[in-house]
Amino acid sequence: MKNKIVLISLLILPIAIYLVFSTASHNSIFLPTISKNNQDIPSDWTSLDSTKESMKDKITILGFVGDKVIENRGNFFNLNQKIYNKYKGFKDFQMIMVVPVGNEKKCQQIIDELAPITGDMKGWRFVFSTPEKIQEYYDSYKLMGHLDENKGTPAVIIVDKELNHRGRKGKNKKGEEEYKESYNTISAADLHNEMTDDVKIILREYRLALKKNNNARKDAFRDNIKENIEKQKNQ
Repeated sequence: MKNKIVLISLLILPIAIYLVFSTASHNSIFLPTISKNNQDIPSDWTSLDSTKESMKDKITILGFVGDKVIENRGNFFNLNQKIYNKYKGFKDFQMIMVVPVGNEKKCQQIIDELAPITGDMKGWRFVFSTPEKIQEYYDSYKLMGHLDENKGTPAVIIVDKELNHRGRKGKNKKGEEEYKESYNTISAADLHNEMTDDVKIILREYRLALKKNNNARKDAFRDNIKENIEKQKNQ
């Protein structure tokens, strides 16, 4: 009996330790919220195909491109290969890039260059506004970073379906405090090693929530049927 208890302890203890440490990590269950209820894309901003863009009910990678669109095409390529190509199959996932007006043809050129290696580009969205309004919109997120003189930055952020800015905040797996509000598109390693994981986590969050809601509806439907059957029996 004592030997069985020892064996069971040896089997269970490593699993328990793993669960404790994994759930202590910021990215094991959910991605922390940096700020809540942020402003959506203004309705008067234009897009390449004249549609109104919104981040509501979408998981959005939000970026601020600036005037140096072609000069920074490598950033688009990194973001496309490391992030967009992995998650473009999710209908509620999109990329929105904010650009000063007058750069529409340059942005279309980026789309045309990426399309042959990507295929479906409908999740790549560009919106255009004046430099002043772009700065005001960027400032509303109260980020630690700054836009350059061209109203651009290589950093992108994750915005969830409720317009909450998501990122890393708190202790990591090593027990060290970390804060990450954005991801550097210049660095393929930053996108591959950190942003890929964080987007995966937030997508998993919504899948689990959807599954939970579906199960709750099924339970309610089943309970309703049982209740009706009971009522018929008692009549």
